[in-house]
Amino acid sequence: MLGPKALDEMNMALTTVLRRIEARGFATREEGYQLIHAQGADLAALLAHAAAWSQRAHGRTVSFSCNVFIPLTNLCRDRCAYCAFVRRPTDPDARYLTPDEVMALAQAGAARGCKEALFSLGDKPETVHRVARAWLQRLGYPSTVAYLHAMAERVLKETGLLPHLNLGVLPEDDLARLREVSASMGLMLESVSERLMAPGGPHFGSPDKDPKRRLAMIEAAGRLRIPFTTGILIGIGGTPEERVDSLIAIAEIHRRYGHIQEVIIQNFRAKPGTRMAHHPEPSLWDMLRTLAVARLILGPEMNLQAPPNLTPDAYGVYLLAGANDWGGVSPITPDHINPEAPWPKLDELRAVTQAAGYTLVERLPVYPAYLSPEWLAPAVWARVQAILADSSRAAPQPSPAPTA
Repeated sequence: MLGPKALDEMNMALTTVLRRIEARGFATREEGYQLIHAQGADLAALLAHAAAWSQRAHGRTVSFSCNVFIPLTNLCRDRCAYCAFVRRPTDPDARYLTPDEVMALAQAGAARGCKEALFSLGDKPETVHRVARAWLQRLGYPSTVAYLHAMAERVLKETGLLPHLNLGVLPEDDLARLREVSASMGLMLESVSERLMAPGGPHFGSPDKDPKRRLAMIEAAGRLRIPFTTGILIGIGGTPEERVDSLIAIAEIHRRYGHIQEVIIQNFRAKPGTRMAHHPEPSLWDMLRTLAVARLILGPEMNLQAPPNLTPDAYGVYLLAGANDWGGVSPITPDHINPEAPWPKLDELRAVTQAAGYTLVERLPVYPAYLSPEWLAPAVWARVQAILADSSRAAPQPSPAPTA
């Protein structure tokens, strides 16, 4: 056990580190390595500093997006050890949604006041699965990306919902085409650790989880000025230092392009029927420590999200570690990526937020700072303007777009 003198020395060291970070405006890799191991009084000071940084830019408001979840296809060429979304081709539940099913979900969401259509899908399943090619042929599309484009365009035009596309790894020309029919896009970096792709690792057999390919796509989205969501997944085997490395990689890309509107810190949840069904989950302290370090690496202005449904009994404390957003929450569809974890009801989300001393506000799938024609394609910008002009909708007001 550390004595009082040793504890005082640790506290003094942390105070020095936090002062350097405050003067600079962000934490370095080496500082992140130190902070990610904070314990006791040091951890309390770290959390308080991160929460203060969040309040500096976002006040005491916490945002969420009211969405409808559209799982376009649950076929995928990757074989991640923790995924409960993907179905193998022989599974009777493996499928693509039909256009009528997509539109029925979108119309139901619009009727319930949703503003975001969250499209999720597997990664290029037609490249390895004959059944995926057969589905696409029956639907009349040459690829999953072409089908996604058509459905996002139709949802935008016919329902007024703003598509947010949770993508696999795509080339820049596909991103450019999808930009015309979406308000924002997302790709979780998850981790920069290539170790996780080795035999026995969670990303073995998943070529699209190569960190270099994912970072390249996030950069491509920056070149195209696409409002973008990314983040890390903690608890799948990465070290604390690799979490820091992943956050540093995100921060460096954002400093070049200014397009990352949101970073998610997501905790691994063990899911029945997966290869990692018995893998230990990260603790609440792991999440709080990682959130706080992320806030100091990414800076006060970044929107930092932690999914409330993955820690249903304690998610309110995330606000005390620098989080300022709950992500998409749907009143009508489940979280198909985490089917074991239902969304909190909006009344509950509001009550938990208020109990932590914050006010819950609704946002669009593209954050206020990116609500401009500089960041949005003409058809999307026209729809956003209509939403903002509708006094019956509690939409945020646009603010000047950030510069890269």
